[in-house]
Amino acid sequence: MEWQKGQVAMESRKDEHIRLFQKKDTANLENDFDSVRFVHQSLPELNLTDIDPSARLPFADWPQPFFINGMTGGSEKTKIYEQLSRAAAATGIAIASGSQKAAIKNPELRDTFQILRKVNPSGFIFANIGAELGKEEAVRAIDMLEADGLQIHLNAPQEIVMPEGDRDFSRWLNHIEQIVSAVKLPVVVKEVGFGMSRNVIHRLLQAGVGYIDVSGKGGTNFISIENMRRSGHEFGYLEGWGQSAVISLLEAQKYFGSATFFASGGVRNPLDALKALSLGAGAVGVSASFLRVVLDTGADGLIELIENWKKQLAGLMLMMGACNLEQLRHQDLVLSGFPYQWAKLRGISAEMLANRSLRPAAKLSLIR
Repeated sequence: MEWQKGQVAMESRKDEHIRLFQKKDTANLENDFDSVRFVHQSLPELNLTDIDPSARLPFADWPQPFFINGMTGGSEKTKIYEQLSRAAAATGIAIASGSQKAAIKNPELRDTFQILRKVNPSGFIFANIGAELGKEEAVRAIDMLEADGLQIHLNAPQEIVMPEGDRDFSRWLNHIEQIVSAVKLPVVVKEVGFGMSRNVIHRLLQAGVGYIDVSGKGGTNFISIENMRRSGHEFGYLEGWGQSAVISLLEAQKYFGSATFFASGGVRNPLDALKALSLGAGAVGVSASFLRVVLDTGADGLIELIENWKKQLAGLMLMMGACNLEQLRHQDLVLSGFPYQWAKLRGISAEMLANRSLRPAAKLSLIR
């Protein structure tokens, strides 16, 4: 009986996340992507038909370099997941599930996640679990969705602020290492919106992780959402906690040859995605910007938005004179504001980033 009560509480909490998410509008808020600017190219010397935006990842070639990232959900999520996955199937982009912990604990909830595969039988789907779970749960999550890959999410700040959250994170890295060794599919370790530092990235690489989603602040803020669930709202001072995707990608610079990085968190439009890709992300995950459209206009609205993103991204690449992502990553970027200050204090060369088109690819290194 206590176990069943716990499952009901978990599903109720996930539904509450959706409702609280709808109250918070981050779509037009400034974030660190606004402090990254391209140097305009007046003579791109390209035809739009020359543009190839595909993401050539070690495990797959994706026709587009952005995907629908993992999102929360509860007993309401069957409809949400169906619409998200229908949009992914119609547009040919990858999609990640939200946390499958509830369905691992309660098999009666499996169908609320399996709808992802049911409506998207041939698409690329990531399963998703938290780092508090082990390799057996990882395999069950993958099998549940017939998944093509796995995300392991890190959410310590959310758990601390969550009234009923976990308090023991001592085995997370050990679990990650075991899962990476056991699972023969790509395993992405991702934050849930608080970013990563080079120290954490280094430790993940030592554990055998080859794919990392830095998932920075600026999008859905789970500290804020969990704090809204507390009667005293006493954690309001933590709402600015963490690093942005921009800063996290700067932190990751020295490790680009050792792992494939994804970026998410605060991606509001195709220009934000282009900046993340130019900073070195192999692909960009989008959550809040897509979820809001699904909640407002359903799958058809999201399909229209994604198709517009495809066209706009290709046009932006043409404006930059980059016919593919590799060329994009050699275009000059100028940092300002807080990202510039961070880079200066952390020994990351903003000057080299601003002049990298003048340097041979083999000599690019932003770390002094």
